[in-house]
Amino acid sequence: MTRRREITTTAPRRASASRSAGPEARRRQVQRPPRLRRLTKWLVGTGLLVTALVFAGQWTLHQSYFRVQHVTFVGLRHEGVVQVLAASGLAHHPSMLGLSDATIQHNLLRFPWINSVEVTKHWPNTVVVTVHESVAVAVAFSSTHHLYFVDSDGRALGAAPANVNLPTLVYLDPTSASWPFARAGRGAAYVAGQLPRAFSSQVSTIADDASGSITLHLTTPVTFILGPATGLHAKFVAIASVIAHSTLVPGDVVDVTVPDELAVMAPS
Repeated sequence: MTRRREITTTAPRRASASRSAGPEARRRQVQRPPRLRRLTKWLVGTGLLVTALVFAGQWTLHQSYFRVQHVTFVGLRHEGVVQVLAASGLAHHPSMLGLSDATIQHNLLRFPWINSVEVTKHWPNTVVVTVHESVAVAVAFSSTHHLYFVDSDGRALGAAPANVNLPTLVYLDPTSASWPFARAGRGAAYVAGQLPRAFSSQVSTIADDASGSITLHLTTPVTFILGPATGLHAKFVAIASVIAHSTLVPGDVVDVTVPDELAVMAPS
């Protein structure tokens, strides 16, 4: 009896994609997300955080605690504190964040005595305004015959008392009767600002004419002709020397236009 042998044929298994692809492809399938994607997410998250912090900071700085609460003026002597504070805008308690130094300076420079301004912020809510005032070097009369202080730039600063010990500016044959004489006479103001202590207190009047020639009238009374407002140091040295070493009589006129060639003219 012959036995029949059954042979079962099994189809070969199809190799999986992972096996047929090899080890390199398998590593690609299990690797993490690309670095660029992670970097993008990090940047977006950081941007949102920074934006939130900026808005939070802006909101905080605009609260009442960060508004101007205390104002100190330094160097203010001739202008009223109340008027200057109102003009500065600081009385309205502006935010420290948006405070404009340039605006404050612009507003305060319209006061005659104020020559320059420095603004210092002290967080969270204090401002110090340092004022540099002009220096009065002479006086001059207005058209209504009121006396005004004048600085070396020829600016009228404010009313002056009649007994002030400063030289009076005079312009010869002016086209207008009041300082600054239709923009003339500024040479006299400049000379007033340069007078040395040696004899400045003796100068009663400084006259200027249309040609720019300056004349000093002393209290003695003696007159010194300076000529143009140039070479003042040498001219002042000559005047001081004449006062110290010469015998002058009231009415004498000394020409120091050329300091090395003094000319003394006796009163007529």
